[in-house]
Amino acid sequence: MSAVITKKPMITDIFVEGARKGWAIGTHSILPNLVMAFVLIRMLSVSGLLTYFGTLCEPVMAIFGLPGESAMALMAAYMSIGGGVGVAVALYEEGAINGMHLTIIAPAIFIMGGQIAYMGRCLGAIGIGGKVLLVIMCIPPIIAIGSLLVMRLFVMGMVG
Repeated sequence: MSAVITKKPMITDIFVEGARKGWAIGTHSILPNLVMAFVLIRMLSVSGLLTYFGTLCEPVMAIFGLPGESAMALMAAYMSIGGGVGVAVALYEEGAINGMHLTIIAPAIFIMGGQIAYMGRCLGAIGIGGKVLLVIMCIPPIIAIGSLLVMRLFVMGMVG
């Protein structure tokens, strides 16, 4: 009977491997979404479409204490969390939303973030379809709407 001797990896090797994986995720997943979001918001702002879109969405977003432009962050978040965060930060940089608006919208971005990507990666791969898929894709936005209401009440309580 022979004994198999396994060598434990050094902590530095584990750290370096984790850093490589983190760098790959950041440069291949997160960074492209953020850059796309900044470019998109800048293009919409320069073209005047951001103002038009904000005016169009203003009545609904006002329910949550948000300007109409903030709907762009929610739409981007439905595609990817990184894109939603990028749009929210770009809107902040443009002056379309402020810190209070970011506080209200942040939980909703993370709750409903990435549904389109998840649909393809997860749900499509395991074969869920039809009405069940529709329900699964609609639940996070519904919960996100609830989070917008709760956060508005929370922020109003903190301010007023």
